[in-house]
Amino acid sequence: MTKNTLLTPGLFLAASLILSGAAQAAPGDSSTMPQGARPRDLTVEQLRSQLWAGRVTSAALVARYQAAIAAADRQGPAYRAVVALNPQAGAQAAALDAARRPRQAAAALDGVPILIKDNIDSDDGLPTTAGSLALKDNITGRDAPVVARLKAAGAVILGKTNLSEWANFRSTHSNSGWSGVGGQTRNARDPLRNPCGSSSGSAVAVAAGFAPAAIGTETDGSIVCPSAVNGVVGLKPTVGLVPRTHIVPISHSQDTAGPITLTVRDAAILLTAIAGSDPSDPATRDADAHKTDYSARLDPGALRGARIGVMRFCAGFHPATDVVFEAALDRLRAAGAVLVELTDSPDRKALGAAEEKVLLTEFKADLETYLASTSPDRVKTRTLADLIAFNKAHASEEMPLFGQELFEMAEKTGGLADPDYLAALAAGKRLAGPEGIDRLLAQGGVVALVAPTMGPAGLIDPLLGDHFVSGNTDGLPAIAGYPHLTVPMGAVQGMPVGLSFIGPAWSEASLLALGYAFEQAAR
Repeated sequence: MTKNTLLTPGLFLAASLILSGAAQAAPGDSSTMPQGARPRDLTVEQLRSQLWAGRVTSAALVARYQAAIAAADRQGPAYRAVVALNPQAGAQAAALDAARRPRQAAAALDGVPILIKDNIDSDDGLPTTAGSLALKDNITGRDAPVVARLKAAGAVILGKTNLSEWANFRSTHSNSGWSGVGGQTRNARDPLRNPCGSSSGSAVAVAAGFAPAAIGTETDGSIVCPSAVNGVVGLKPTVGLVPRTHIVPISHSQDTAGPITLTVRDAAILLTAIAGSDPSDPATRDADAHKTDYSARLDPGALRGARIGVMRFCAGFHPATDVVFEAALDRLRAAGAVLVELTDSPDRKALGAAEEKVLLTEFKADLETYLASTSPDRVKTRTLADLIAFNKAHASEEMPLFGQELFEMAEKTGGLADPDYLAALAAGKRLAGPEGIDRLLAQGGVVALVAPTMGPAGLIDPLLGDHFVSGNTDGLPAIAGYPHLTVPMGAVQGMPVGLSFIGPAWSEASLLALGYAFEQAAR
């Protein structure tokens, strides 16, 4: 959950050791390893090609990524993107190496190291903390379906990434990327700048070269914002395409996990691995009917003749970002897109009021359901009230910079049967979906919408909290539960900014194809 959520009013250059490759510019899709390239410079597509060809081993990749993390995550630039390394990663990689037959196609992610956000359960002896010291012993002994599917596709879970504590749903004055467990994550392009959140560590780790890809989660902006300001690709899928079981929640109506990668093709590969129905998550009942091989649907010519709606009401918030946005629109036109100007903004004030009620109510109910599923021997805080008391008792560690206003507001909500909550849920879905994105698509006769994802990252400010400039592009798809893809579109004085592609429910294949075509044109 980013600070530019509708709940709130707005939303030294790094060492060349790590930033010399992946964090400088997203590589292309070529599966040939460049001469002298290091694993941290390469994409999932390139790495798996080299693994299958027998030119590199998974064990060697794990060791090299671990070395990169050791060199720059707690020392050097001190990005603080990774909170824990999987002690089983080396052995898992060696086992995959032993079973692999070179030059024969294997599982889609066979031997590729992947990082996951530290609000996702994994059966590897690591706790799932959501960044809170209250969950520091929360070793669940279970894989979230997202993790199980990554493993089934052959991925090696390298470790867990830092996040904005409780996915940035504790305070109205928080610092994105800060948690009691992991400290302050720093932007991969400039360690003095904000990484955005809540999937801060996942985006920074990919941009800094600590893994070729990571899994983040989003309620409102938490994948797309950190991806955009760190210069990588991020996809928030349709709510219900990817299961949320055994992921520390905010909202069952808006939460989803999704990929953060160097390229659009890599995002398509990861989404193909993790998408699908899960009997434990009713929201995913239609997922199997919609999932596909997303990488097979990529098309460098997808923009030719495609009608794209330009969300002007989500631009104009920062002149320098507007310059980069106009250049991106020129590239879309040059690639054959037909651009349609859209200036009729949905009622975002009403959307904000509805979202506030929904998230506060669902957070208390959904979080307490998750806490009830944990071991009482390992997790002593069994309710939201317990967590509020824990933070007060450990204020010097948990609240040195900001408080827990959202926790206290959520504790006062009336539950999932509250008529006001039900009315707000219906209003938000209607305003963001049928009367929002769906209406804009129909009004312009367009297949997707584009806008700047965010402005460039501001400085980390422990005193005053987050400072973001944004047209609030993420609010509409977040509340509607529709997909949202961000792709690097350029930089403002060296700091990355992203281009958002937004579409109707289940339109991931189309958005990825459009984003891929833009990426190829922009490269």
